[in-house]
Amino acid sequence: MTSQDSDDSLLRSLERYDSCTLSNAIEKFAVRPRDSGYLPGSIRCIFPETPVMVGRAVTATIRARGNVARSDDEPLWRHVTSVPGPRVLVAQDLDDPPGCGALLGEVMCSILMALGCVGTVTNGCVRDLNEVRQLGFHYFAESVCVSHGYVRWEKLGIPVTFGTTTINPGDLIHADRHGVLVIPGEIAEQLPAAADEIVEAEQTLIRWVRSSAFTLD
Repeated sequence: MTSQDSDDSLLRSLERYDSCTLSNAIEKFAVRPRDSGYLPGSIRCIFPETPVMVGRAVTATIRARGNVARSDDEPLWRHVTSVPGPRVLVAQDLDDPPGCGALLGEVMCSILMALGCVGTVTNGCVRDLNEVRQLGFHYFAESVCVSHGYVRWEKLGIPVTFGTTTINPGDLIHADRHGVLVIPGEIAEQLPAAADEIVEAEQTLIRWVRSSAFTLD
């Protein structure tokens, strides 16, 4: 099995779990504080009916204010393809407040999907909801907006920060209707087994609590 095959197998394994279960599993390894490694609840799943999203981060900072001409997007495409797929575009909106204009709509998402992206995560905004939902592209964003404004990328392939969590290019992203989680690379291969143990322990407790054997005493 090649390293790419092994990586693909790991990502498929992580798709079996919701983000809450994996968050609990990560805690077992004590590799980071419990109040870090996930994005603020303000960054929400725009299409909560879609399945789990798992991919590796390609990062950018963006702005949509200022009447500034947009640069050529070729460097963005090259950065996207520099990270092993599947890929997730993680875009930090630097406007204050963020969300003046959407970088992603039907056209950008179609291009990104052709380049191996499965979704985006941003503290900014997105648009073209019906069209993008039909594409099957995942949207995790803080808001929805009608316009792209003067949106443009500023830097590529750099650390981006949301709340107290920093995401680097290549980081493993797991997201669903609960929110966005960053998977620590050093324990990623051990997480499925740890998650299975947590699910079994929780279900054993729940079965007991729901049974006639359970009392306050």
